[in-house]
Order: sequence, then C-alpha cells, then structure tokens
Amino acid sequence: MDDEPLKDWAERRDAKIGRLRAVPVVPCDGPRASHLNPDAPRAIERWNGHTWELYGFADSLAEAQAILYPEANDPSPSGPVSKPLSSSTGKHRKPQAPRPDSGGRAQR
Repeated sequence: MDDEPLKDWAERRDAKIGRLRAVPVVPCDGPRASHLNPDAPRAIERWNGHTWELYGFADSLAEAQAILYPEANDPSPSGPVSKPLSSSTGKHRKPQAPRPDSGGRAQR
C-alpha cells in the first residue's frame, strides 16, 4: 500500500487553515443549500486545522459571498481587454482556396 508520508499530509492540512465558509442559519429540518434561502442569514466559519469555529455573521448570501470572495468585488485594472473580431484568418481556420474560374465548363 502506498501510504502518504505524515509530513506531506500535515502540509496539506495546514494549507487549509484559515479557509472560510458560509453556513445558512436555518432550523434543523430546513434546507441548508444556499440557493434555496438566499435571504437567510449566514454564519461565517473559519477552519482552524481541527474544527470549524465561528468567525462572523452575514445578513444574506450576497453579503456572505462578499466576505468569502473579496477579490471578486475589486475591479481588475489589468484584466483582459476585449478586441473586436477581425476578418483575418486565425490559426484554426483553413485558408480559403482560390475558386476556379468556371467559364461554362466543369472541370473533372
């Protein structure tokens, strides 16, 4: 059996420390999927290496996503610039073969 060295496992586990997640605050029988209750409050939890601990609260899914993904809210000045399509042929396109001049006769 190929067991993973303990050192490698510990490095993977430690890399996850500080990760955040949002958990809907609903009754035990209620749905816990985020898309079912987008207006429900969220508990923001942080992984400490052993268990999820309470980190904060959010009033809705949108607010929780702003906490979890702050880089999505910042406009990116170095983002890709869209270019209009040009009429040139790309690498993936076949070159247009010249059309034979059909002077009334079909070539065989």
